[in-house]
Amino acid sequence: MSEETIRLELDDSGVSVDLPQPPGSHDQVQGVPYRPVEFRDNDLPAALERSAKWLREAQEWLGEPVDVIAVHLDYDDGEGAPYYNLKLLCNEEDLAGAPIAMRKLQGGPVG
Repeated sequence: MSEETIRLELDDSGVSVDLPQPPGSHDQVQGVPYRPVEFRDNDLPAALERSAKWLREAQEWLGEPVDVIAVHLDYDDGEGAPYYNLKLLCNEEDLAGAPIAMRKLQGGPVG
């Protein structure tokens, strides 16, 4: 059995440096094995559109569908906070680019 090391270029939060970032100023990729990718906005359709755009970009970058285990919608009625908080709960290995690294290792198409 051979052991091969797969090197991934990750940022401080453990996701690939090449992962497309959510576009809104209040959007972010969060931590945990399934990481919430958060889209916050006062306009729910705008948050949904940004999440769909990001998901398409991330899937194109990954070369396969992103493993999304859940979609969560919450709200924040705090002063000055965007009202809607939409989260896509995504597999952290996908966000780190592990499938791309595996294809490179196996000599297959990257994306």
